[in-house]
Amino acid sequence: MADIDIFNGDADGICALVQLRNAEPRDSRLVTGVKRDIQLVAQAGIEAGDRVTVLDISFDKNRDGVVHALEVGAEVFYVDHHFAGEIPDDPRLSTKIDTAPDVCTSLLVNQHLGGAFAAWAVVGAFGDNLDASANGLGTKIGLDAGQLDVAARLGRCVNYNGYGASLDDLHFTPADLFAAMRPFASPFEFCSAESDTFERLETGYREDMARAAEIEPSHVTPHSAVFTLPDAPWARRVSGVYGNDLAKATPSRAHAVLTERPDGTYLVSVRAPLDNKTGADELCRAFPTGGGRKAAAGINALPAEMLDEFVAKLDQQYGRGR
Repeated sequence: MADIDIFNGDADGICALVQLRNAEPRDSRLVTGVKRDIQLVAQAGIEAGDRVTVLDISFDKNRDGVVHALEVGAEVFYVDHHFAGEIPDDPRLSTKIDTAPDVCTSLLVNQHLGGAFAAWAVVGAFGDNLDASANGLGTKIGLDAGQLDVAARLGRCVNYNGYGASLDDLHFTPADLFAAMRPFASPFEFCSAESDTFERLETGYREDMARAAEIEPSHVTPHSAVFTLPDAPWARRVSGVYGNDLAKATPSRAHAVLTERPDGTYLVSVRAPLDNKTGADELCRAFPTGGGRKAAAGINALPAEMLDEFVAKLDQQYGRGR
């Protein structure tokens, strides 16, 4: 019998788990990976009597793994904000799933814990590009402008660290970053005590984003734009967070960031317009290896021969009624 924590390697997944393990300390086995590595439950080696917590990965993509865990006699607590599909009715399964576009897993865990470690939820929300939700919660719990700035910077950098084709692309593995953050009841304590970690993330973020800013769009209309990045570690690291910055800069437009992969396919990150945060999951699920949530979604390996179709559907999705 073991405790197993399964979580997305981005800011939302890590900050959700930091909250939970501050509130409910456990010596858990960690199962995680790069942000796009989401089919994790089946890889966890779950056995009878295990207590399993799953955070910030699509139930729909992990249904078979969850069903197996329940069949062997494990208990599963599942918190997420991505498309879920049908959820089994089993007394050993407890879920907190909400796909609203202004909600993330860290905010759902914050609700579950009654706000016990809310500042970490603020960091997770900033990392998921939910600035309005993050600022709203931060203001509610009394964070000042300086603290909100630190939370936003940390969320952005932890999220940035999760992107890559493999763990070798990352500055820190998600498990190591969680282990560094876990001892601290607030992100401000972490940033003060772990300045080297935060500094390394910020330096990498600034350098990689400066390279991305030099890339011109490969396709642009009034309602959508596509940016294509090369097959390089820095490009894979910014593939998601660059889309967040583009969305903030032009909130009325949808954005797709494509990163070339060695096999000729594209890693795709889509951000719906900030003034119409819907449809990204629907768009990406229309293609093999696609999924996500309404405001932000992606495709792990878009075949090159489907690129024109993808761009056309992006335009169609966000050009309706404009």
